[in-house]
Amino acid sequence: MRVLVFGASGYLGSHLVDHFVARGDEVTGFSRNPGAPPRHNPNCRYVHGDLLEGSSFAALLNGADVVIQAAQLNLDPEREAIAAMVESLRGSGKTFIMTSGTGVLSQRTDGDWSEDSFAEDDPFVPSKYIGARLDTENLVRAAAGDGIRAMVVRPPLIWGNGGCPVIGQLHQSATATGAVCYVGRGLNLYSNVHVEDLARVYALAVDRGQPGALYHAVSGELNYRCLAEAVADCQGVPTRAISLGEAIELWGKFAALVAFASCSRSRSPRTRRELGWRPDPSRLDIRDDIDHPNYRGQVAP
Repeated sequence: MRVLVFGASGYLGSHLVDHFVARGDEVTGFSRNPGAPPRHNPNCRYVHGDLLEGSSFAALLNGADVVIQAAQLNLDPEREAIAAMVESLRGSGKTFIMTSGTGVLSQRTDGDWSEDSFAEDDPFVPSKYIGARLDTENLVRAAAGDGIRAMVVRPPLIWGNGGCPVIGQLHQSATATGAVCYVGRGLNLYSNVHVEDLARVYALAVDRGQPGALYHAVSGELNYRCLAEAVADCQGVPTRAISLGEAIELWGKFAALVAFASCSRSRSPRTRRELGWRPDPSRLDIRDDIDHPNYRGQVAP
């Protein structure tokens, strides 16, 4: 099978490349950055171009059986690029998978816990900050009626192999402040999944997924305070509760509001039932990733 992965040089995209190569597919990786990506797979053909310039990927779409969009874009450019892909694939019968994220259903709690937890097709109030991505999800799912085997995968917090941005930012907070920081009471959280287990969701969706479907992938939950305490133990420093204003200064407005001040709890019953997906029992605890060597550059000396 010929698989095209957009965002092949990114954290998730590089693992998708590895997974599809390992199962024997012919993989092309599209990257916006020229040259070999940090996680270069010698059995993948890499190309680069502009996702907002349809001519740079039109021929690649024609030559693929499966197209996976895993590139990280701002909301408006993302919708523009995906709309162009959907239009090019219309009537082809090919598989198209969009990568979204449970940020769309996150609730700003300023460090408090929320009992709300959402399965794939549960109704929710879209996030004020990133909820507009729901419109792009719906565009993709509706394309299943236009001759495209279109689906959406909506991951939670992704971790594993030293690539989790949130764990990196917690380490960085110790370097910047002398303590590992969390917002408010730190009881909020994002449900999470190991990146390799997530990659299997895409492969199962290619093999068994239903056109128009939305799939979650959840293997665990751990609140930010507990996660910060684990990073602090690793570094030998204390933890500290900070205000939202301090979080914005420390991590930037987007990360502070959408990640560290929000709660996003999700479940994946449709993925488990329809695709037969289960996370690997050895990859259920996000704390196992905390002392990965990749984070060492963010650890205070």
